[in-house]
Amino acid sequence: MLVSCVAYESGHRLSDIAPDAIGATLKVPGRFVWVGLKNPGPGELAAMQHEFDLHELAVEDARHGHQRPKVEEYGDSLFAVLHMVEVKDGELEVGELNVFAGSNYVLSVRSRAEKGFTDVRARCEREPHLLVHGAGFVLYALMDSVVDRYFPILDMLETELEKLEERMFAGRAARANIEDMYALKQKLMVLKHAVGPLYDAVGKLYGGRVPKVCSGTQEYFRDVVDHLSRLNQGIDSLREMVTTALSVNLSLIAVQESETMKRLASYASLIAAPTMIAGIYGMNFEHMPELKWMFGYPAAIGLMVAIDVYLFRRFRKAGWV
Repeated sequence: MLVSCVAYESGHRLSDIAPDAIGATLKVPGRFVWVGLKNPGPGELAAMQHEFDLHELAVEDARHGHQRPKVEEYGDSLFAVLHMVEVKDGELEVGELNVFAGSNYVLSVRSRAEKGFTDVRARCEREPHLLVHGAGFVLYALMDSVVDRYFPILDMLETELEKLEERMFAGRAARANIEDMYALKQKLMVLKHAVGPLYDAVGKLYGGRVPKVCSGTQEYFRDVVDHLSRLNQGIDSLREMVTTALSVNLSLIAVQESETMKRLASYASLIAAPTMIAGIYGMNFEHMPELKWMFGYPAAIGLMVAIDVYLFRRFRKAGWV
């Protein structure tokens, strides 16, 4: 559906316009049009392709979606794909923002994402001295907004790891810990797939030969690259921490198994000593010296108890029982 269609001139908002008036507005020197679409149908995209003369390959990518984050140049225009990562019921859902930017227009197409960019439009309109740069500044503002939304998600995942570590050392079931850590690792991969390719793509917009659309706004895109670099480092660090936590969890499992084996060995020893004595005196050989001894039975029982008491005290002191 059409979210907004607004004409601007010299950095100031003129008015909302109808989609069929886009062509006439673009012909006026010094004006540019910013159109926002949400989950558009093929007909709406075809209409915008006709109004803005969009490249068919870029339109095809926007129509089918599920693209890798990227920035592509088509003549004097740019086509950018960004992943919009949102949290719903503790899970990460990935939407997509496709941005077509030309010399006098910006078309943003939002798919499978709930949060819009009303705040971005309001910010741009509050800064006409920057909006005068036209499509380049709007493209930066949209990118900056999407990238800034990654930071709270990264903070959420870091908090989730801290809680997992607390539960891990609190004696929670090892299997549940491993399952939760792998789930966290998958979330980090979702965020990495959104940030990593975009970092490489946006780097082309401020260094060396920059596209015509971005002329005069290179320093703003450099700021986006700086944010993406911080995100990349944060994600990589958190992934290493998750890997370390998995190793520690497996070590704790080994320690628990070792403690169990110690206990089993202790109990086996407590049983083995009396069994050995009973076995010796249960052979009933005719010439055993103690066979007809009056105190043989209580002496054997006493020996069994004494050995078990001695072993039990040693095992208790060692922490095995």
